[in-house]
Amino acid sequence: MQTRATPATSTPLERFNTAPAEEAAGTLLACLHSHAWAHRLTAHRPYPDLPALLAAADEAAYDLSPDDLTEALAAETLPALPEDTYAAAHTALNAAHAAYESRFGHVFVINLADLSTNEALNHVLAAIRSRLNNDPDEERLVTAEELRHLAKTRLANAL
Repeated sequence: MQTRATPATSTPLERFNTAPAEEAAGTLLACLHSHAWAHRLTAHRPYPDLPALLAAADEAAYDLSPDDLTEALAAETLPALPEDTYAAAHTALNAAHAAYESRFGHVFVINLADLSTNEALNHVLAAIRSRLNNDPDEERLVTAEELRHLAKTRLANAL
């Protein structure tokens, strides 16, 4: 009597590496909405492991053009904060976001992955107030760095 080997379950990275290009790009676009970034990462598959993919994602994010950054920023939403954040904090945050968007023309982007929900509100308020003092070119660099961190965090979570 022959026994059949049970097929191993593929990992998320294996599924990403072997997925049709359109599907892989869709996964990537959910992490950072830049078609250039997604195309570059999709074209260089397969990746041997998650650290290699994250390193490639990081490198590709450094190479985004101003138009690529604009495309990515247009799809970003405001950072999520705890629902029980009190009303005064929401008012302050809404005012800070409005001032930021008025000054720079896009949503405020920040990676909160390493913060507890209790720290997130204070961190966002402090960061947005600080970054309002940046000139537009400096803020573009800071925003690109935050997008890069967000993309890596989202990609690691997705895979």
